Amino acid sequence: MPWRNRLIWGDKKYVLPALLEEFAGKVNLIYIDPPFDTGADFSFTAAVPDAPEEEDGDNLAFTKEPSVIEQKAYRDTWGRGLDSYLQWFYETVTILHGLLAENGSIYVHLDWHVGHYAKCVLDEIFGSDRFLSEIIWQRTSAHGDTKSWGVINDKILFYTKGPAYTWHALTRPFTDEYIQSHYGAVEEGSGRRFSASSLTAAGTRKGDTGKPWRGFDPNTIGRHWAKLRSELDKMDVEGRIYWPKKEGGWPRERLYLDERSGRAVANIWDDVYPVNSQAKEDTRYSTQKPEALLDRIIRASSNEDDLILDCFCGSGTTAAVAEKLGRRWIACDLGRFAIHTTRKRLLNIEGVKPFLVQNLGKYERQLWQAGTFAESAGSRRPLAETPEQAAERQRKYTDFILRLYNAKPLSGGAALHGVKNGRLVHVGGVEAPVSDGDIRQIAVEFARRMGTGKEAPTGNGVDVLGWDFAFEVNEIARQQAERANLNLRFLRIPRDVMDKRAVDQGDIKFFELAALSVAAKTKRLDVALSLSNFVIPPDDVPEEVRTAVKHWSQWIDYWAVDWDHDGKTFHNQWQTFRTRKQTKLEAAAVHSYEAAGEYNVMVKVIDILGNDTTKTIKVAVK
Repeated sequence: MPWRNRLIWGDKKYVLPALLEEFAGKVNLIYIDPPFDTGADFSFTAAVPDAPEEEDGDNLAFTKEPSVIEQKAYRDTWGRGLDSYLQWFYETVTILHGLLAENGSIYVHLDWHVGHYAKCVLDEIFGSDRFLSEIIWQRTSAHGDTKSWGVINDKILFYTKGPAYTWHALTRPFTDEYIQSHYGAVEEGSGRRFSASSLTAAGTRKGDTGKPWRGFDPNTIGRHWAKLRSELDKMDVEGRIYWPKKEGGWPRERLYLDERSGRAVANIWDDVYPVNSQAKEDTRYSTQKPEALLDRIIRASSNEDDLILDCFCGSGTTAAVAEKLGRRWIACDLGRFAIHTTRKRLLNIEGVKPFLVQNLGKYERQLWQAGTFAESAGSRRPLAETPEQAAERQRKYTDFILRLYNAKPLSGGAALHGVKNGRLVHVGGVEAPVSDGDIRQIAVEFARRMGTGKEAPTGNGVDVLGWDFAFEVNEIARQQAERANLNLRFLRIPRDVMDKRAVDQGDIKFFELAALSVAAKTKRLDVALSLSNFVIPPDDVPEEVRTAVKHWSQWIDYWAVDWDHDGKTFHNQWQTFRTRKQTKLEAAAVHSYEAAGEYNVMVKVIDILGNDTTKTIKVAVK
């Protein structure tokens, strides 16, 4: 199967073990920029674009605070201070070591608070002999603090898994100042600039390199010739020896400027500048790193088609640079906004290869359910269960979700599990999305419960709670609702239910799915799609911002179309999205089919917070 690059949304404690099963010993280069103790690693500013007919609107924006799950990730890292950070760092780097190929390298980007502690952990896992360099990156201009030296750098620790690692020496262009100071000599006649470099090295020798040459004895100055005397003769014939006019001046080697590709890159990087707000690459992501930084790392420590991993991808700099340099890549992050920012950034690269956007939600939820409700609770995976034990685990899980939703359990139901304010409640499982089959079962069971029993429904409403929803569920639900006279409402089970602290604090909120309306017009083999409405859930958006929004399209940052959806993978065959230069979205998508027939068309919308909503419609062309 052809390789596809991967952009993965999920918690690293679940993502990395899953990757280990498939990619152990196969990753050639890892770059990570793990969170520092700032408390703002998952916050971001969401900008609300202008309404369609506005040219200079109200410049609406608000700060999206971390979700409870993102806050939990931060607490897991820094909750007990440095102790918990180092434990988390040890567990993470241990898995990364397992992912690295034998010729692989890892670059760990840190700040001055934790760099020296993290090095001890890396030494333990990789071995101190595999530590090759500490890179000092000057990330800002010089400044002084009131009571200390101004901190203007980050550090990047460079380790390799084994001694036979990939390495390409790099150079940086000479500056005018460097040329004047190091290549100040000019050859008569040719006008070529050169540097006069010493032909001797420290220490005396008894062999050929320790003997006098052309009247100069290196032993008298405690040194020896850096080359054999026969090589010095050859260099002199070729005009490579500079003979000072000053009497007694030692011969030196001519190093011509025009023969040098640049100055060797060492471990002090003061020529890589932070992302300027006016730069083309700027994504307005607070922790964005410059592409020049990753370009240098990837060029030095990988080859074309090598596999690059960044499991703290943020704004997607690593993936973007890897894509441009012809490397394969896997990028991961817990933040939805980070995933969306990275996706848009990649789509803006000319000729970008198709990539997958994945999440490990099902895997994560299964581990959580097993660790919380099974008899083997607390283990990474459930022990072998009897059917009775599995049923009991499912019952505990269902009752737990009903309690968080403030619903009372119902007895004897397979599809209807509770009741709240006269509306029946269905709780979706962790393994699969709510599907059309679930909706049919809900309708059948609802009809069976109609009557005069104490648990009979008092109205025609059903709240359907689910982690995920099948793409066609809205259309199926509408049809089922019409036939069964049901009023269905779909609400997403928030990932926050997996955080015990959020549950204990009562922070759990269930919100309805975003509602997307799509209009389609066909003419012969042509179809034109347009969005007709989009309503987002009220969570995370301040009331003053919601009331200031003039048009529903202002919530949309991106929309795309799969013109012939196979029911499994969304293939991005058309898209429009906002950029800093192009803030308007295209209002319609047009497509011509090659043959008449009925097609499933899927539309995907991503809002300004990075949440995605899909809708599938059928179109018939003749």
